[in-house]
Amino acid sequence: MTDQAIVTHGERRELISFRVGEQEYCVNIMAVREIRGWSPATSLPQSPSYMRGVINLRGAVLPIMDLASRIGMPMVEPTVRSVFIVVQAGDRTVGLLVDAVSDILSITDDLVQPTPDVACDAVRSFVRGIISIEGRMISEISLERLLPEREALAA
Repeated sequence: MTDQAIVTHGERRELISFRVGEQEYCVNIMAVREIRGWSPATSLPQSPSYMRGVINLRGAVLPIMDLASRIGMPMVEPTVRSVFIVVQAGDRTVGLLVDAVSDILSITDDLVQPTPDVACDAVRSFVRGIISIEGRMISEISLERLLPEREALAA
């Protein structure tokens, strides 16, 4: 059993990193369906402030979340470099508006440090851990915690 734990601990996984403001974040690449250039979204009434609206993605309605606003940063106007990363968490698909995609990282879990206790509860709820790699500090986002509860959206 101990040998198996060592093998599991050393397994590599890939993350896609991206920038939101001056910060760098990442998500598991297996959750990423595609990366698209920014296009304006149609706003929906009574939606949370961090929801930009929806777009038509090949006949499907895709909600677009402003990641900066969702994690407590000021909302910024998208530029020509802005993209949205189409991610899937469980049975839900959403586009995350980010400033730019940075890199694909291949890491092992031993590179992930726990979120510091000094971080506020909101940060700890969205950030799975901190990765220190190549002189960069990258926060790994938990998509499951990032997406609002369905009941909250219906309220």
